[in-house]
Amino acid sequence: MPREVLGEFEQMVLVAILQINGDVYGVPIVDEIHRRTGRRVADAAVYVALRRLEQRGYVTSWMSEPTAERGGKARRCVKVSPAGLRALRASRQAMDQMWKGLDPNLRGVR
Repeated sequence: MPREVLGEFEQMVLVAILQINGDVYGVPIVDEIHRRTGRRVADAAVYVALRRLEQRGYVTSWMSEPTAERGGKARRCVKVSPAGLRALRASRQAMDQMWKGLDPNLRGVR
């Protein structure tokens, strides 16, 4: 199991990829994060995160077929790799352990 815990944004990007049906690329990831969290993120931030996640082996990418609506340009599509799933699970388990025993209403917090 990976010891490296993913950052919050990396987790959001990976979860967004898993939530989207069909071809997954930058713009739908941005839209999914906004739809689910209300948080507006820059396209560039997602592309930087995807590049970093791919370098770490957590996502794989490929070029789609060119589409007429994009003037014949292909898209770089991504999917979460098995290593990415393991890292995502490990990150969630780490946060669950941090929350364990803490009052969900956070009573008594100074």
